[in-house]
Amino acid sequence: MKAIQVCRYGSEEQLRVVELPTPSPEPGQVLVRIAAAAFNPVDRKFVSGAMRESFPLQLPFIPGGDFCGTVEAVGRGAEWLERGDQVFGHSIHGGAYAEFIAVDAEKVALKPRSILCAEAASLALVGQTALQMLETAKLRRGQTVLIHGAGGGVGSVAVQIAHRMGLHVVGTASCDSFERLRVYGANQLIDYSGTRFEDCVRNADAVLDTVGGAIQQRSYRVLKAGGWLISIVQSPSQREAEKHRVNARMLIAELSTDRLNAVARLVDAGEIRPCVASIYPLGEASRGWRDAFAGHVKGKIVFMNESMYDSHPLASLNESLALCAD
Repeated sequence: MKAIQVCRYGSEEQLRVVELPTPSPEPGQVLVRIAAAAFNPVDRKFVSGAMRESFPLQLPFIPGGDFCGTVEAVGRGAEWLERGDQVFGHSIHGGAYAEFIAVDAEKVALKPRSILCAEAASLALVGQTALQMLETAKLRRGQTVLIHGAGGGVGSVAVQIAHRMGLHVVGTASCDSFERLRVYGANQLIDYSGTRFEDCVRNADAVLDTVGGAIQQRSYRVLKAGGWLISIVQSPSQREAEKHRVNARMLIAELSTDRLNAVARLVDAGEIRPCVASIYPLGEASRGWRDAFAGHVKGKIVFMNESMYDSHPLASLNESLALCAD
Protein backbone atom coordinates (compact mmCIF):
# COMPACT_ATOMS: atom_id res chain seq x y z
CA MET A 1 0.00 0.00 0.00
CA LYS A 2 1.02 3.63 -0.43
CA ALA A 3 1.57 5.60 2.78
CA ILE A 4 3.14 8.80 4.08
CA GLN A 5 5.90 8.00 6.53
CA VAL A 6 8.48 9.85 8.63
CA CYS A 7 11.76 8.29 9.77
CA ARG A 8 12.92 11.07 12.06
CA TYR A 9 11.48 14.04 13.93
CA GLY A 10 11.24 17.27 11.97
CA SER A 11 9.06 19.44 9.75
CA GLU A 12 6.79 18.56 6.84
CA GLU A 13 9.96 17.95 4.85
CA GLN A 14 10.23 14.61 6.66
CA LEU A 15 7.00 13.33 5.05
CA ARG A 16 7.87 10.68 2.47
CA VAL A 17 5.70 8.59 0.12
CA VAL A 18 6.55 4.91 0.63
CA GLU A 19 5.24 1.47 -0.27
CA LEU A 20 4.43 -0.76 2.71
CA PRO A 21 2.68 -4.10 3.25
CA THR A 22 -1.06 -3.84 3.83
CA PRO A 23 -1.76 -4.50 7.54
CA SER A 24 -4.08 -7.25 8.79
CA PRO A 25 -6.69 -6.64 11.49
CA GLU A 26 -5.96 -8.11 14.89
CA PRO A 27 -8.75 -9.29 17.21
CA GLY A 28 -11.06 -6.37 17.94
CA GLN A 29 -9.89 -4.47 14.86
CA VAL A 30 -11.12 -3.75 11.36
CA LEU A 31 -9.11 -3.12 8.21
CA VAL A 32 -10.31 0.05 6.48
CA ARG A 33 -9.53 1.09 2.92
CA ILE A 34 -9.08 4.83 3.47
CA ALA A 35 -10.79 7.25 1.12
CA ALA A 36 -9.89 10.42 3.04
CA ALA A 37 -7.76 11.42 6.02
CA ALA A 38 -7.96 14.80 7.74
CA PHE A 39 -5.13 16.96 9.02
CA ASN A 40 -5.10 17.99 12.68
CA PRO A 41 -2.46 20.35 14.13
CA VAL A 42 -1.47 17.61 16.57
CA ASP A 43 -0.23 15.56 13.60
CA ARG A 44 2.51 18.11 13.04
CA LYS A 45 3.25 18.35 16.77
CA PHE A 46 3.85 14.59 16.89
CA VAL A 47 6.20 14.69 13.91
CA SER A 48 8.07 17.81 15.07
CA GLY A 49 8.99 16.16 18.36
CA ALA A 50 7.16 18.81 20.40
CA MET A 51 5.26 16.02 22.21
CA ARG A 52 7.99 13.38 22.34
CA GLU A 53 8.17 13.39 26.14
CA SER A 54 4.50 12.52 26.59
CA PHE A 55 3.88 10.77 23.25
CA PRO A 56 7.16 9.38 21.87
CA LEU A 57 6.86 8.02 18.33
CA GLN A 58 7.85 4.53 17.26
CA LEU A 59 9.85 5.51 14.17
CA PRO A 60 9.31 5.06 11.28
CA PHE A 61 5.82 6.49 11.81
CA ILE A 62 2.73 7.04 9.65
CA PRO A 63 0.96 10.26 10.78
CA GLY A 64 -2.76 10.91 10.79
CA GLY A 65 -5.61 10.11 13.14
CA ASP A 66 -8.84 11.05 11.34
CA PHE A 67 -10.08 8.96 8.45
CA CYS A 68 -13.11 7.79 6.50
CA GLY A 69 -13.30 4.75 4.25
CA THR A 70 -14.68 1.27 3.65
CA VAL A 71 -14.27 -1.84 5.81
CA GLU A 72 -12.20 -4.43 3.94
CA ALA A 73 -11.81 -7.08 6.64
CA VAL A 74 -13.09 -7.69 10.16
CA GLY A 75 -11.07 -9.15 13.02
CA ARG A 76 -12.46 -11.55 15.60
CA GLY A 77 -14.64 -9.70 18.11
CA ALA A 78 -15.50 -6.83 15.76
CA GLU A 79 -18.30 -8.59 13.89
CA TRP A 80 -20.80 -5.80 14.47
CA LEU A 81 -19.13 -4.26 11.43
CA GLU A 82 -19.20 -5.89 7.99
CA ARG A 83 -17.06 -5.79 4.89
CA GLY A 84 -18.32 -2.94 2.71
CA ASP A 85 -19.51 -0.71 5.59
CA GLN A 86 -18.54 2.93 5.19
CA VAL A 87 -17.02 4.13 8.45
CA PHE A 88 -15.25 7.10 9.97
CA GLY A 89 -13.08 7.29 13.03
CA HIS A 90 -9.85 8.29 14.72
CA SER A 91 -6.71 6.28 15.40
CA ILE A 92 -4.85 7.52 18.46
CA HIS A 93 -1.77 5.65 17.20
CA GLY A 94 -1.62 7.42 13.84
CA GLY A 95 -1.57 5.51 10.58
CA ALA A 96 -4.31 7.34 8.65
CA TYR A 97 -2.05 8.85 5.98
CA ALA A 98 -2.19 5.59 4.05
CA GLU A 99 -4.33 3.53 1.72
CA PHE A 100 -5.26 1.09 4.51
CA ILE A 101 -5.39 1.16 8.30
CA ALA A 102 -6.00 -1.57 10.87
CA VAL A 103 -7.78 0.16 13.74
CA ASP A 104 -9.71 -0.74 16.89
CA ALA A 105 -13.37 -1.19 16.02
CA GLU A 106 -14.35 0.71 19.17
CA LYS A 107 -12.83 3.85 17.61
CA VAL A 108 -14.97 3.81 14.43
CA ALA A 109 -18.64 4.20 13.55
CA LEU A 110 -20.80 4.14 10.46
CA LYS A 111 -20.27 7.27 8.37
CA PRO A 112 -23.02 9.93 8.46
CA ARG A 113 -25.25 9.24 5.46
CA SER A 114 -25.73 12.87 4.44
CA ILE A 115 -22.10 13.89 3.80
CA LEU A 116 -19.11 12.91 1.70
CA CYS A 117 -16.15 10.89 2.96
CA ALA A 118 -13.92 13.96 2.92
CA GLU A 119 -16.34 15.76 5.23
CA ALA A 120 -16.79 12.79 7.56
CA ALA A 121 -13.03 12.42 7.98
CA SER A 122 -12.81 16.09 8.96
CA LEU A 123 -15.20 15.59 11.90
CA ALA A 124 -13.90 12.44 13.57
CA LEU A 125 -11.76 14.09 16.26
CA VAL A 126 -13.09 17.65 16.39
CA GLY A 127 -16.70 16.51 16.62
CA GLN A 128 -16.07 14.28 19.61
CA THR A 129 -13.88 16.89 21.28
CA ALA A 130 -16.42 19.71 20.91
CA LEU A 131 -19.19 17.52 22.34
CA GLN A 132 -17.13 16.62 25.40
CA MET A 133 -16.05 20.20 26.07
CA LEU A 134 -19.66 21.32 26.23
CA GLU A 135 -20.72 18.28 28.27
CA THR A 136 -17.94 18.98 30.80
CA ALA A 137 -19.04 22.60 31.21
CA LYS A 138 -22.52 21.43 32.34
CA LEU A 139 -24.29 24.22 30.47
CA ARG A 140 -28.03 24.82 30.31
CA ARG A 141 -30.24 26.60 27.79
CA GLY A 142 -29.92 30.39 28.01
CA GLN A 143 -26.44 30.39 29.52
CA THR A 144 -23.44 32.06 27.88
CA VAL A 145 -20.38 30.30 26.47
CA LEU A 146 -17.25 32.03 25.13
CA ILE A 147 -15.45 29.92 22.51
CA HIS A 148 -11.85 30.88 21.73
CA GLY A 149 -10.70 29.96 18.24
CA ALA A 150 -14.30 29.69 17.09
CA GLY A 151 -13.24 29.58 13.45
CA GLY A 152 -11.01 26.53 13.91
CA GLY A 153 -11.86 22.86 13.66
CA VAL A 154 -13.06 22.25 17.23
CA GLY A 155 -14.38 25.78 17.65
CA SER A 156 -16.55 25.66 14.52
CA VAL A 157 -18.25 22.47 15.68
CA ALA A 158 -18.61 23.76 19.24
CA VAL A 159 -20.40 26.88 17.97
CA GLN A 160 -22.94 24.73 16.13
CA ILE A 161 -23.59 22.38 19.04
CA ALA A 162 -23.82 25.27 21.51
CA HIS A 163 -26.36 26.99 19.26
CA ARG A 164 -28.39 23.76 19.13
CA MET A 165 -28.32 23.63 22.96
CA GLY A 166 -29.91 27.07 23.13
CA LEU A 167 -26.83 28.81 24.53
CA HIS A 168 -25.79 32.41 23.96
CA VAL A 169 -22.69 31.82 21.86
CA VAL A 170 -19.77 34.27 21.85
CA GLY A 171 -16.73 33.49 19.73
CA THR A 172 -13.28 34.94 19.16
CA ALA A 173 -12.09 34.51 15.58
CA SER A 174 -10.62 36.33 12.60
CA CYS A 175 -12.96 38.59 10.65
CA ASP A 176 -12.90 36.36 7.58
CA SER A 177 -14.63 33.61 9.60
CA PHE A 178 -17.46 35.83 10.86
CA GLU A 179 -19.96 35.16 8.07
CA ARG A 180 -19.60 31.40 8.38
CA LEU A 181 -19.84 31.50 12.18
CA ARG A 182 -23.01 33.58 12.06
CA VAL A 183 -24.54 30.89 9.85
CA TYR A 184 -23.46 28.33 12.44
CA GLY A 185 -25.35 30.24 15.15
CA ALA A 186 -22.86 32.54 16.88
CA ASN A 187 -24.65 35.42 18.64
CA GLN A 188 -21.59 37.63 19.16
CA LEU A 189 -18.20 37.58 17.43
CA ILE A 190 -15.00 39.28 18.53
CA ASP A 191 -12.06 39.94 16.21
CA TYR A 192 -9.14 38.57 18.17
CA SER A 193 -6.65 40.70 16.26
CA GLY A 194 -8.18 44.05 17.17
CA THR A 195 -10.41 43.71 20.24
CA ARG A 196 -9.80 42.53 23.78
CA PHE A 197 -12.47 39.95 24.49
CA GLU A 198 -12.54 40.83 28.21
CA ASP A 199 -13.78 44.29 27.24
CA CYS A 200 -16.81 42.69 25.56
CA VAL A 201 -17.72 39.70 27.74
CA ARG A 202 -18.81 39.56 31.37
CA ASN A 203 -20.23 36.79 33.58
CA ALA A 204 -19.85 33.97 31.08
CA ASP A 205 -20.92 30.56 32.32
CA ALA A 206 -18.12 28.79 30.47
CA VAL A 207 -15.04 29.42 28.35
CA LEU A 208 -13.92 26.81 25.82
CA ASP A 209 -10.22 27.35 25.18
CA THR A 210 -8.63 26.03 21.97
CA VAL A 211 -5.84 28.63 21.95
CA GLY A 212 -4.03 28.65 25.31
CA GLY A 213 -1.27 31.01 26.44
CA ALA A 214 -2.21 34.56 27.34
CA ILE A 215 -5.73 34.03 25.99
CA GLN A 216 -6.32 31.36 28.58
CA GLN A 217 -4.77 33.44 31.34
CA ARG A 218 -7.05 36.39 30.58
CA SER A 219 -10.15 34.20 30.41
CA TYR A 220 -10.63 33.70 34.15
CA ARG A 221 -11.79 37.27 34.62
CA VAL A 222 -14.76 36.93 32.21
CA LEU A 223 -16.27 33.97 34.07
CA LYS A 224 -18.92 34.21 36.74
CA ALA A 225 -18.30 32.49 40.05
CA GLY A 226 -18.76 28.76 39.64
CA GLY A 227 -18.22 28.92 35.87
CA TRP A 228 -16.02 26.55 33.87
CA LEU A 229 -12.83 27.03 31.87
CA ILE A 230 -12.25 23.98 29.66
CA SER A 231 -9.02 23.81 27.65
CA ILE A 232 -7.76 21.30 25.10
CA VAL A 233 -4.33 22.86 24.63
CA GLN A 234 -2.79 23.32 28.10
CA SER A 235 -3.59 22.67 31.73
CA PRO A 236 -5.26 25.70 33.35
CA SER A 237 -3.81 27.11 36.56
CA GLN A 238 -5.73 25.79 39.55
CA ARG A 239 -4.36 28.69 41.60
CA GLU A 240 -5.98 31.16 39.20
CA ALA A 241 -9.18 29.12 39.20
CA GLU A 242 -9.38 29.28 42.98
CA LYS A 243 -8.56 32.98 42.95
CA HIS A 244 -11.48 33.69 40.61
CA ARG A 245 -13.75 31.05 42.24
CA VAL A 246 -14.23 29.09 39.03
CA ASN A 247 -13.66 25.52 37.83
CA ALA A 248 -10.89 24.77 35.35
CA ARG A 249 -9.64 21.61 33.70
CA MET A 250 -7.67 20.27 30.77
CA LEU A 251 -9.76 17.97 28.60
CA ILE A 252 -8.24 14.95 26.87
CA ALA A 253 -10.94 13.73 24.50
CA GLU A 254 -12.19 10.19 25.10
CA LEU A 255 -12.87 8.69 21.68
CA SER A 256 -15.42 5.93 21.11
CA THR A 257 -17.99 4.49 18.74
CA ASP A 258 -20.80 5.89 20.91
CA ARG A 259 -19.45 9.45 20.63
CA LEU A 260 -18.90 9.08 16.89
CA ASN A 261 -22.50 7.89 16.60
CA ALA A 262 -23.61 11.02 18.46
CA VAL A 263 -21.66 13.17 15.98
CA ALA A 264 -23.17 11.27 13.04
CA ARG A 265 -26.71 11.78 14.36
CA LEU A 266 -26.13 15.53 14.68
CA VAL A 267 -24.72 15.68 11.16
CA ASP A 268 -27.61 13.76 9.62
CA ALA A 269 -30.09 15.94 11.55
CA GLY A 270 -28.50 19.03 9.99
CA GLU A 271 -27.17 20.29 13.33
CA ILE A 272 -23.47 20.08 12.39
CA ARG A 273 -22.07 21.24 9.06
CA PRO A 274 -18.45 20.34 8.33
CA CYS A 275 -16.07 22.87 6.85
CA VAL A 276 -13.54 21.34 4.47
CA ALA A 277 -11.35 24.13 3.17
CA SER A 278 -8.91 22.25 0.93
CA ILE A 279 -8.49 18.75 -0.46
CA TYR A 280 -5.07 17.41 -1.52
CA PRO A 281 -3.95 14.11 -2.98
CA LEU A 282 -2.31 12.04 -0.25
CA GLY A 283 1.06 12.33 -1.94
CA GLU A 284 0.95 16.11 -1.44
CA ALA A 285 0.61 15.93 2.34
CA SER A 286 3.71 18.06 2.84
CA ARG A 287 2.18 20.85 0.74
CA GLY A 288 -1.01 20.66 2.80
CA TRP A 289 0.98 21.04 6.01
CA ARG A 290 2.87 24.04 4.63
CA ASP A 291 -0.36 25.72 3.54
CA ALA A 292 -1.99 25.06 6.92
CA PHE A 293 0.79 26.77 8.86
CA ALA A 294 1.16 29.60 6.38
CA GLY A 295 -2.48 30.50 7.06
CA HIS A 296 -3.57 29.81 3.50
CA VAL A 297 -6.67 27.81 4.46
CA LYS A 298 -9.68 28.48 6.68
CA GLY A 299 -11.23 25.20 7.69
CA LYS A 300 -10.16 21.57 7.64
CA ILE A 301 -7.54 20.13 5.28
CA VAL A 302 -8.26 16.66 3.91
CA PHE A 303 -6.01 14.24 2.03
CA MET A 304 -7.57 11.77 -0.39
CA ASN A 305 -5.94 8.68 -1.83
CA GLU A 306 -4.92 9.45 -5.39
CA SER A 307 -7.09 6.83 -7.07
CA MET A 308 -10.19 8.22 -5.37
CA TYR A 309 -9.12 11.84 -5.72
CA ASP A 310 -8.56 11.45 -9.46
CA SER A 311 -11.89 9.70 -10.05
CA HIS A 312 -13.98 11.90 -7.75
CA PRO A 313 -15.85 14.68 -9.60
CA LEU A 314 -14.41 18.00 -8.48
CA ALA A 315 -17.92 19.44 -8.55
CA SER A 316 -18.92 17.02 -5.81
CA LEU A 317 -15.84 17.91 -3.77
CA ASN A 318 -16.70 21.56 -4.14
CA GLU A 319 -19.99 20.91 -2.34
CA SER A 320 -17.81 20.49 0.74
CA LEU A 321 -15.89 23.65 0.08
CA ALA A 322 -19.06 25.65 -0.44
CA LEU A 323 -20.12 25.00 3.15
CA CYS A 324 -17.28 27.22 4.35
CA ALA A 325 -18.51 30.14 2.27
CA ASP A 326 -22.19 30.06 3.25
